[in-house]
Amino acid sequence: MNFKLHEDYFRSIMFGVQDGLVSTTGVVVGISAGVSNPAIIILASFVAVSVEASSMAAGEYSAEKAVHQLDKKHKHKDSLVIGAILMFFSYLLAGLIPILPFLLFPIDNARPVSIVAALVSLFIVGYLKGKIVKDQAFRSATEMLIIGGVATAVGLIVGNFLKV
Repeated sequence: MNFKLHEDYFRSIMFGVQDGLVSTTGVVVGISAGVSNPAIIILASFVAVSVEASSMAAGEYSAEKAVHQLDKKHKHKDSLVIGAILMFFSYLLAGLIPILPFLLFPIDNARPVSIVAALVSLFIVGYLKGKIVKDQAFRSATEMLIIGGVATAVGLIVGNFLKV
């Protein structure tokens, strides 16, 4: 059996995983740098990842629908609903990675574990993407790691600057 993932679905998954890891890590570590109450960190993290996953799925549906509407030659055969579902779950599941350490460890230990878990996950996802698209896997992994690192740094900076 020869399985071929539709490129639009692959894009949805990659976008969801990368953004779920990057955005959620930035939010979680930023909030944890700005407040010391674990309940607030957990609540804000789960609210953020749930809302972001839903928003990304809705955006995926709307954007892909616009592409389908522009395509007068009907080259796009992907399902708008499947793309949105893939976006939602890839974002949500990836977003749980940086949250999980805050459920298991005290805040001061959870923050670095969360960052490392997210960055390692980004590196692995980037590497796998490089292998799947038959491009430079290590370069792809490094690129995804740098993107995630910058976004995480932004979250930390803002959280530390606006402590409450």
